[in-house]
Amino acid sequence: MLNINQLNHTAIHVADLDRSVAFYRDVLQLEQIGRPNFPFGGAWFQTGPDQELHLICKEEGSYTVPLERHTAYRIPDMAAAKAHLDSLGLTYDGPRNRPDGVLQLFLNDPDGHVVELTQLDV
Repeated sequence: MLNINQLNHTAIHVADLDRSVAFYRDVLQLEQIGRPNFPFGGAWFQTGPDQELHLICKEEGSYTVPLERHTAYRIPDMAAAKAHLDSLGLTYDGPRNRPDGVLQLFLNDPDGHVVELTQLDV
C-alpha cells in the first residue's frame, strides 16, 4: 500500500539562479541549505521542518505560469509580511480573504512563478 505522509519538496525551473536565490533568500527569507553536486545549477531552501524548495537552473524559456499553479507558504502575520514586501518595493495582489476567511497574498518570483503567502489562523 502506498502511504504518502507529507510533501518532501517542490522543484521549479529558474532562468537566473543568482536572481532567484536572492528572491527566495532575501524576499521570502527562506534558509538556503546544502545541495548535492548535480551536473546542473541549482539551489535548495528549507520551507518547513521537513519540506524543501529546489531551484533548477535552465535557460529562460517562453513559458508562462498561471495563478492556478503556485506554491503557498504559511505565515503567522500577514501585516508583517506586507510591511516587509512594501519595504522592498515589491508589487503583489492582496491580501484578501478566501471564502473561508483565510488571508492570502500573491506575488511572483523573478521567473513568474506564483508564490502565495497564507495566514491560516485569522
